[in-house]
Amino acid sequence: MSRIEKDKEREQRIDYEIVVDAYNEEERAMGWYYYLDDNISFPFQAKWLSGKKPEGRDVKVLGISSAEDCEHNMFVEVEYDDDVFSARLSDIEPLEVDEKTIQAIADWKYWSDRGYEF
Repeated sequence: MSRIEKDKEREQRIDYEIVVDAYNEEERAMGWYYYLDDNISFPFQAKWLSGKKPEGRDVKVLGISSAEDCEHNMFVEVEYDDDVFSARLSDIEPLEVDEKTIQAIADWKYWSDRGYEF
């Protein structure tokens, strides 16, 4: 059972814009990859949430990770303490971003939280 309630509008966007015509795991992953890359405005400031530091670390999100890195989950490159790390997009809380970025990240978190898989 999913942790969050079904959102018909979001479900429709996912089905008809993101994973449309995707017939296998790789195609669904690439649908998400290109949707996120096209709709998130990089760079942006964010909190990188983790179990180690639940209140989050202040980071700069530089861009989406390579397509190869996103075959099983969506990752972004974050700058923290003058180093660059890969972080799961679901662990990122954006700060002061545009509506399109908010929606794209929320769509991914919804997909993940509903327990959907590629």
